[in-house]
Amino acid sequence: MKNAAPPIPLPVSDLNPVEAAVGQRRSVRAFKPDPVPRETVARILEVAARAPSGTNMQPWKVHALTGVAKDTLSTAILAAFDGEEEHKSEWAYYPKRFRDPYLARRRKVGWDLYGLLGIEKGDHARMHVQHGRNHLFFDAPVGLIFTIDRDLEIGSWLDYGMFLQNVMVVARSHGLETCPQAAFAPFHKVIRETLGLDDMEAVVCGMSLGYADWDRVENTLITERVPLDEFVTFRD
Repeated sequence: MKNAAPPIPLPVSDLNPVEAAVGQRRSVRAFKPDPVPRETVARILEVAARAPSGTNMQPWKVHALTGVAKDTLSTAILAAFDGEEEHKSEWAYYPKRFRDPYLARRRKVGWDLYGLLGIEKGDHARMHVQHGRNHLFFDAPVGLIFTIDRDLEIGSWLDYGMFLQNVMVVARSHGLETCPQAAFAPFHKVIRETLGLDDMEAVVCGMSLGYADWDRVENTLITERVPLDEFVTFRD
């Protein structure tokens, strides 16, 4: 298939369609401008909403942006991103202090990406520009902003993760790719003002959705996964 993604190497070669949808997923950071029909976006979200949630609370809320609405939000966030004010998320995604093995994994994926893009260590200007591409939704035609009512607890956040995974996997069944982006969370004030969100809504993350441009070098990045025996203990 022309412009198809190179497969992600897995220890098995006989993946069934569901395994392939999950196992070949990657975070795409460059998209084609081709529009995605609203009906397709609605279908993806409707199917994804079959995710389980404690006592069927269904804590997810989605703001699906295209066209002017998406561009307006991107412009507002980029202005804040390039400004001098510090922006922080309402919630802690990362630990206050990284330690290995998490620190090593975090550094590796960052330098692997920058290496593909020819960004050298210490080139903060180009790093800033690349990070800013998050807020353009990497040129994807659809930008998704996910929110949750701020009075909900950790169980609902866990449920939300299953919903987000469903969105990414179901999108692949329509020939689309995604990139989940915590980079939007620090700009919750800008997002709230631009989209007119209710004060109860806390920004969880954003997500780019569209047709991947597999000719772009950043989309050749395949992040590593540790061997099974490093995170699974079988007990008989």
